[in-house]
Parts: sequence; C-alpha cells; structure tokens
Amino acid sequence: MEIKNVKKALITQMNTNLSGNLYHKTQIEFAYHNNRIEGSPITKDETTSIYDTDTIIINSEKVLVIKDVIETKNHFTLFKYMLETIDDDLSEELIKQYHSILKNGTLTEDEKKWFQVGEYKTLKNFVGDITTSLPSNVSKDMKELLNWYNHISKKTFEDIIEFHVRFEKIHPFQDGNGRIGRIIMFRECLKNDIMPFIIEDRNKAFYIRGLKEYQLHNEKGYLIDTCLNSQDNYTKFTEFFLE
Repeated sequence: MEIKNVKKALITQMNTNLSGNLYHKTQIEFAYHNNRIEGSPITKDETTSIYDTDTIIINSEKVLVIKDVIETKNHFTLFKYMLETIDDDLSEELIKQYHSILKNGTLTEDEKKWFQVGEYKTLKNFVGDITTSLPSNVSKDMKELLNWYNHISKKTFEDIIEFHVRFEKIHPFQDGNGRIGRIIMFRECLKNDIMPFIIEDRNKAFYIRGLKEYQLHNEKGYLIDTCLNSQDNYTKFTEFFLE
C-alpha cells in the first residue's frame, strides 16, 4: 500500500462528506480508541452515532458524562484540523492549538481557575512512576524537543516514537497529553510518508508498558513492537478501502 495514496484519500474524502470510506472509518476508530485508552466509557456504536448523526442513543442503565461526549466531538474536529494543517511544521503553536480544539468546552467553572485550555500546565502532574517536567520547565523542554525533532532531515518511524516518548515524559498539558501525543504520531507518520497507526484499546496495557520501559530503562523494543503491530492493523484497514 502506497502511503501517499492513504494521505491523498484521507484529505480528499475529508472534503466529500460521504460515509463508509477510509476517512469516515478512521475518524470513528481513532476517536473511539484514543478516548477509550484515557478511560472514556463511550462505546464504538455510540462514537459512530455521535459522528454520523450528532446524537447518541443510550439505555436507561448508563449515564454518560457530557465532557466525554464533547471530547469525542472535539476529537473529530481535531483530526480534520490535523489533516488541514499537515504540511505545516510541527511547532509549539500548532500543538497548543491541537489541545485547544480537544479540550474546548470541557471545563467546569472551578477548573477554569487553574486549567488553561491550549496552554501549558500550571500545576505539577505525574504518570505512574514517571517524573514529568515541572510547569516552570515545560516551555524550555518543549522548545528543546521540537528543536531536536525539526532538525532531523529525514524522519523515521523510530524518530516519531522517540518524539512521542519524550513528549509524554514532559507531559506539557494539565490533561489530554496522551490523545495529543498519539494524534501527533499519526500526523508525523502521514507527513513523512510512513504508514500511520492507531493504538487500539485492546493494546492499552502493552502501550503503557512500552512507554514506561522506554522512559525508565531506555528499553525501546516493547513500545516499538506495539506500534508496529498497530501499524500492521491500520495497513490492513487501508487496504480494505483502497485496494
């Protein structure tokens, strides 16, 4: 499968508003798995309903948090924006805009006092055993990360994963870091003629283990293998629609 055909199909189909194509199905799969990994209770069918009809049908035994629904809708907008700006350089401004789109309309009045949508974190955060950047260091750490990455003339699959690992260790935002980080991986693969991938919820444990081993022990194999498996799955996904 030619990756340029995948990129062309996603961008072309984005502007057709037709269902049942690669763009349509990628939107649903990506939003479902990316949010599910972060604990969203919204099912695949509910994700599809939100995308297709802007409505959701649930039974009387299930209560959905409005924030989860809004973030699902925002993810659709974010994916579209990602494709629209795919030729732009990866920058702090672009990444902050990603965050602004993802978290738009999700904050309570109390959260608005300390959580800045589209801006770096103001409070310390952590991920398991990982020590993340202090709020006062985030801007410097992000500039260094992007300077390193943007000076790579021909980016490889491994470079993109390395960026992801370092981005997640910085954990620049108060919330939404995982989803932003994974959509950056998809974007950078597509931009650099590498088959993109979606980390599926079923591989969540392998993905988290891979990040941890990479960040704590520089053991790269677990995460790379998980991403390669997801890449194989997305390749088969694209072949169904494009061959």
